[in-house]
Amino acid sequence: MNLIPTEIPGVLILEPKVFGDSRGFFYESFNQQRFNAAVGCDVQFVQDNHSLSAKGVLRGLHFQTQPMEQGKLVRVVKGEVFDVAVDIRRDSPTFRKWVGVHLSAENKRQLWIPGGLAHGFLVLSDHAEFLYKTDNYYSPEHERSIRWDDPSIGIEWPMTAPPSLSQKDAVAPTLAEILD
Repeated sequence: MNLIPTEIPGVLILEPKVFGDSRGFFYESFNQQRFNAAVGCDVQFVQDNHSLSAKGVLRGLHFQTQPMEQGKLVRVVKGEVFDVAVDIRRDSPTFRKWVGVHLSAENKRQLWIPGGLAHGFLVLSDHAEFLYKTDNYYSPEHERSIRWDDPSIGIEWPMTAPPSLSQKDAVAPTLAEILD
């Protein structure tokens, strides 16, 4: 596995070693021991999620508040997305910074997003199947959203038309409104 650090410490791109030939391919998509060594701590995943979305769907920016913060290991098994992590930890030197990564079935990359960050993705292909492991359970009362186009964050989404949003994401507050 190849580890690629990002501009936000702790957010990592993981590239698996893929073995392929005319029959197809094989790769190890997850190994607890190697993953923990890569991120430098003991992460125990408790929930797996799977979503299907159409082109132009933007999901996010989502996070959970303490004590239910979630670290996420995300990947795409069909299609392509532009995946984003935003540092929303007030005391972090990278507060309000974001990183964006193209994840696809073709490149087989994964992104590790530790707890304390917001997460979202935009579907670039006709459809995308998105899988993610979380290190804490989903908790509706701790769930929060931030506007996908919050000008204080300034994410450069690769889109040519307005995104398709859920009602929750369409009315999400800005980060400043959440933190006040």
